[in-house]
Parts: sequence; C-alpha cells; structure tokens
Amino acid sequence: MTKARWTMARWTLPHRPDARAVVLAMAFVLAIAAILAPRLQSRNEAYRLLAIVDVTGSMNVRDYDHGGRPLSRLEAAKSALRTLAAQLPCGSQLGLGIFTERRSFLLFEPIDTCADFAPLDGAISALDWRMAWEGDSYVAQGLYSAVNLAAGLNADLIFLTDGQEAPPLPRSGIPPFTGEMGKVRGLIVGVGGATPVPIPRFDTFGREVGFYGPTDVPQENRSGPPPEGAEAREGWHPRNAPWGAELSGGEEHMSAVRTEHLEALAARPGLSYAALTSTPLEGAVAAAARPRPVPGHRDTAPVPAALALLLLVGLYAAPLIRSVRYKRIATP
Repeated sequence: MTKARWTMARWTLPHRPDARAVVLAMAFVLAIAAILAPRLQSRNEAYRLLAIVDVTGSMNVRDYDHGGRPLSRLEAAKSALRTLAAQLPCGSQLGLGIFTERRSFLLFEPIDTCADFAPLDGAISALDWRMAWEGDSYVAQGLYSAVNLAAGLNADLIFLTDGQEAPPLPRSGIPPFTGEMGKVRGLIVGVGGATPVPIPRFDTFGREVGFYGPTDVPQENRSGPPPEGAEAREGWHPRNAPWGAELSGGEEHMSAVRTEHLEALAARPGLSYAALTSTPLEGAVAAAARPRPVPGHRDTAPVPAALALLLLVGLYAAPLIRSVRYKRIATP
C-alpha cells in the first residue's frame, strides 16, 4: 500500500519546465507590460519663437553652395529654418512671418514644432521673393516691426536678413529704437557671403533678365541735409540742387552680408547676432532665446519592450551560435 501511494505521488509531481517555454512566457509578460506601461509626468524645456524672413530682392543673390550648385540666400535661410524646426525639442512653438519694404508681416502665430511639423515645414518651403509687396528694404524699420510682433506674441525673435538697406541709410544713421530694450530676446541671423556680388534682376513675369547696374538702384539717401562738401559737386545749387546735379556713385547694386550694420542694429533692441553658415542655428538660438518650462510626459513602455526583444533575440540566436561553434570544432 505504501509503495502504491509513492508511485502515484511520483506520477503527480510536475515536470521540469522547458527553458524555451519559460523565455517565451517572460517575453509575453514583458510585452503586455509594455502595452500597459504608464506615462510619467515630467517638465521639459522648450522655446517659443517667431521667425521673420527677409524676402527682398537682394535675398535672391546666389552666394551659397549646396552640393556643388549655387543656392540663393533666401533658399539657404529657408533650409536653415526647416532644420531648426526639426531640431527644436518637442513642446517648442515656432511662428512665421516675412519682411519687405519697411515692416514685417505675420503669416501665422507660433505652433507646435512636433505636432504641427508638416504644415510648418510646408509653409517655410513655400516662402518666395514674389511675396514682397514693395521693392524697398528698410531693414532697421523691418526689425523694429518684427520686435513689436514678437513682443505681442510673447515669443523670442529670429530675424533672417542680409542687412542691405535700400535705399541706403541717411547720414543720420540707424533710426532710434523706441521700444523697451531687452523685452524681446532672440537674434539677427546674417545671411549671405562677405564678397559683394551682383543682384539678380527679374521682369514683371518673374523671369530673370540679368543683374542690377549702378543706375538701377539709389546709391545715396538724399533725405535730410546734404553731406559736408556737397557744394563742391557738379551742378550744386543751395536751393534747387543741394546734393548736386550728378548721380552719386557707389556699389549699392552689389550685395554682401552687412555684418557690422546688423551687429549695430541687433544692439538697439538687445538682440544677439549670428552668421548663417553650415553650422545649424540650434546652438545660436539656444544661447540667445529663453528656454521655457512646458508640461510633458515620459513613456516607460520602451523599457519592458526592449527587455522582451532581447529575450526573443537571445532565444532564437542561441541555437544558431551553438551550431556555428559546433561546426568550427568539428572541422578538422
């Protein structure tokens, strides 16, 4: 009787579980945990920015290189801005506007760079010099207008321009900034090369027909009192021709980035300055703009999902590794 009971008890003991079944069960449990994993609340740092892009005629100058082909300043600015939008941390917001004549025009208020990346990227790509409603380029006035826009949106400013004033600044220099210095943070991005090059010219149908010449653009700003020595100019008359009768010479029909002018201009409202090079704008923006805390959450699902994947890889890779080792040992 005792022997029979022992035999029955021996047959009812559980068998040793198969190692593959254990690994598969563990991977299954981890996969379920990944599905049900909670999202933890966190605080992230992000930016709220307004980008204003100069679309005046000098931005058509092709003094950038992209894969061995010339690239216009406007296209280089758009490319840098699209890259910046992709690199900004999620939770950041970016608005877009254009500058021409003497004011900046808002296209749309800052939107989320992650959730709304597709329409944002498409809007930047669609920027075109044909959006300009006037041929003049009062860069200082356009910057001050952009500062006011950014202040109203509680955003930091990115103003992309080559800095070429058309007509040139008067003898009195940069107009005064009447706003509150330092209220808006951000930077001016100088677009263009340091060597003066001709400015492309287009007809009324938007077809390129050559370059501007010395007589096609104003070489001198004749507002305000004339400069010293004007009386020595040919055709000078104190009432009828205080600036002289002859056209003044100059190189305003040639264009290069006006670094010194932009640095002086940036100092008026308390902005920074950075040149547009092959280096991404992310570093310059991080140094000039204000990171702002935004609510976010951290997903914990990748941890159990990665563990489940490692278990499955190990399970199915182990026999292969053993067979390779066996073949190496068996080979004479």
